[in-house]
Amino acid sequence: MFIELPLADEDFMEQPVITLWSDAHFHSPYVMSVYVALKEKGLAFTLQTVDLASGQHLQPGWQGYQLTRRVPVLAVQEFILSESSAIDEYLEERFAPPVWERIYPVDREKRARARQIQAWLRSDLLPIREERPTEVIFSGARMPPLSAAGCQAAEKFIAHVETLLPEGQQNLFGEWCIADTDLALMINRLALNGDALPARLEEYAQFQWQRASVQQFVALSDQVSG
Repeated sequence: MFIELPLADEDFMEQPVITLWSDAHFHSPYVMSVYVALKEKGLAFTLQTVDLASGQHLQPGWQGYQLTRRVPVLAVQEFILSESSAIDEYLEERFAPPVWERIYPVDREKRARARQIQAWLRSDLLPIREERPTEVIFSGARMPPLSAAGCQAAEKFIAHVETLLPEGQQNLFGEWCIADTDLALMINRLALNGDALPARLEEYAQFQWQRASVQQFVALSDQVSG
């Protein structure tokens, strides 16, 4: 599948040719992270898809085959990169502020904390990711109650997020960064399935979900499923 996205104003910026590969249903949280990063930076890009269900990503000839054989895959001219957090960081460095919009905090320690949160969400909390797949978020699926392992992971997750998220703030670090999108998606795995959560976590996720770049990705998923 091939989607040509609207290009940015050519008088505003010059940039190399960028292509992002996604799963065909736009259910990948990791594709979403990169998609949002590209949109927030104001970068023009072409979106292509591979059908994971049919094993298209495992076939030689696909752009990401020589890498991890997973999505997302980003191509900037001849440079090809996989793994969403690595892509997000590359985009911040390759298309650096102030010419391009910022997706990580200005402060070095806050920037490191944002990357820590991204790494944590990708490497831990497996029971939540398994028992609350992104079909809950993008397709309205409803899953059975969490297992004992799922409950334990959810309790750990909630406790940690409550320490990370400042009281009375709508963003982790005072202004939006890409870690806010990643964290809101993980919260929504639980919230949109009806699992019990502290009100301020739900409110935070709802606020983050209304961001234009997030809604544009959700619309892609709705377009495919609709």
